[in-house]
Amino acid sequence: MNLEQAVNHGDTETRRISRYSATLFLCVGIVTSLVVGCSTMAPTYSRPGAPVPAAWPAGPSYQATAIPTEQKPVADIPWQEFFVDPQLRKVIGLALDNNRDLRVAILNIRRSQAQFQIRRSDLFPKVDAAASGTFQRLAEDFSGSGIPQQIHQYNVGLGVSSYEVDLFGRVQSLKDQALEQYLATEQARRTVQISLVSQVSSAWLTLAADRERLQVSANTLVSQQEYYRIVRLRHEAGIASLLDLYNAQIQVDAARRDVAVFTTLTAQDENALNLAVGSTVAIDLLPSKLTGTLTLLKELPPGLPSEVLLRRPDILQAENLLRGANANIGAARAAFFPRITLISSIGVGSNELGGLFTSGSYVWKVAPQISFPIFDAGFNKANLAVAEADREIAVAQYEKAIQIAFREVADSLALRGTIDVQVAAQQSLTDATIASFNLSMARYERGVDNYLAVIIFQRSSYDAQQLLIGARLARLNNLVTLYKVLGGGGEVAATTSLSGSRSISE
Repeated sequence: MNLEQAVNHGDTETRRISRYSATLFLCVGIVTSLVVGCSTMAPTYSRPGAPVPAAWPAGPSYQATAIPTEQKPVADIPWQEFFVDPQLRKVIGLALDNNRDLRVAILNIRRSQAQFQIRRSDLFPKVDAAASGTFQRLAEDFSGSGIPQQIHQYNVGLGVSSYEVDLFGRVQSLKDQALEQYLATEQARRTVQISLVSQVSSAWLTLAADRERLQVSANTLVSQQEYYRIVRLRHEAGIASLLDLYNAQIQVDAARRDVAVFTTLTAQDENALNLAVGSTVAIDLLPSKLTGTLTLLKELPPGLPSEVLLRRPDILQAENLLRGANANIGAARAAFFPRITLISSIGVGSNELGGLFTSGSYVWKVAPQISFPIFDAGFNKANLAVAEADREIAVAQYEKAIQIAFREVADSLALRGTIDVQVAAQQSLTDATIASFNLSMARYERGVDNYLAVIIFQRSSYDAQQLLIGARLARLNNLVTLYKVLGGGGEVAATTSLSGSRSISE
C-alpha cells in the first residue's frame, strides 16, 4: 500500500470512527437527558409552620407604630441608607473589606459552590480521550509458535468511564442537597455581614459614649480640683473645717479614679473596634461623643412576623439546610434500588503506529453494569433512618431559629417602646441635679450650707450625667439592634440571585 492509499484509508476510517462516536455520544446524550429530567425519591417538601404568634406582643412596654405607606421593609433598606454619619459609614466600609469572619464566610461560599458543581457534574457522562502503547516480549513457551515473540499495541480512542444512569434519582438528590448547602452558605454570609454591621456600629457607639464619659470625668476632676483649692484656702483662713477639706480631697481622688477607668475603657473600646474592622481605624474616623444623627429613621415599623422572620438570612439558612436534609432522604431511598453503571469506549488500535487509521483498525467496547443490593447487614436501612432523623433535626432547628428571631425582635420592640421615656426622664433628672448642685455650691460659698450638701448634690449631678450618656447609648444601640433583627444590613440583591440559582440549577 502506497502513501496515497494509506492516507485515503486513514480518512475513510476517521470518518467511520466519527460516525460511530457521534452515534455513541448521541445515545449517551439521550440517556443523560432522560435521567437528568427524572424525578427523585425525596419526600415532597413543605415548609413547617412558624411556631410563634401571628402578631408581635402588645402591652405597656410596646409602642404602637403606624407604618408609613412610602417606607419599604427594613430588610430592603441597605446599611448605606440607614447610617447617615459619614465617619461611621467609612468604618463599616472598612470592616466589610477587612473583617476576617466575613472573609471566611465568603470563602465558604466558594467552597460550597465548587462542591455543588462536583455533584452536578455527576449527572453527566465524563468523556476522556486516551492514547496508549503496549510493548511486550513473550517467551518461546508462551508464544505458541515455539519462538520468542515481541508484541506492540497502539490504541487511540474516546470513552465514557463509570457513568451512573440515575434512574432512581440518587445522583440528582445528592446534587439537590449540595445546592441547598451552597445556598445556605450564602445566607450565612449575609448573616455574618448583618452581624458585622451591627457589631461595628455598637463598638463605634460604645467608644463614643466612653469618650463622652471620660470628658465628663475630666471636667469633673478640673472642677473638683478647683473646689479643693477653694476649700483649702477657706480652711487656712479658719472658715472651713478639716472635715470639709478631707471631703473635698475625697471628691478629687474619686474623679481621678474615674478618669483613669474611662481612659482604660476608651483604649479597650478602640481595640475592640479595630478587631471588628480587621484593621486599625484612622484617628479622624473615631467619634468624640455620641451623635444624635446616627440615622434619619426615627421609627422602624416591624411589620408582621410572617413577613419579617421568613426574610431573615439566618431563617433562610435554616430552611436551606432543611431542604438539603429532605433531598438527602431521596438519595438514601434510591440506595435500595439497582444501580446501573455505563462504561463505553470507541477508537482505533493496531500493532503498528502507522496502522492506527487503516482498514479494520477501529475498536469499540460497551460494558454496562448493574448492581442490586441483596444483603448489606442493614446498612441502607440504617442510612435511611439517619437521613430521616437529620431531617427532623433540621425541622427542629428551623423552628428554633424562628423562635429565637421572634424573641429578639420582641425584646427590641419592648425597649423601643420605653427608651424615649427613659431618656427624657433622665435628661430632666440631670438638669435638676445640675441646678441643685449649682445652688448648693452658691449657698456653701455664702455660708448658708455645709460642704456635705455640696458633695451630695455634686455626686448626684455627676451620676446623672453618666446615666444620661448610658440612656442615649441604649437608645442608639436599640435602633441598631432593631435594624439588625429585622433583617437589615445585608445585600438585598443576594436573595433574588439565590432564588434564580435554584431554578436554573434544577
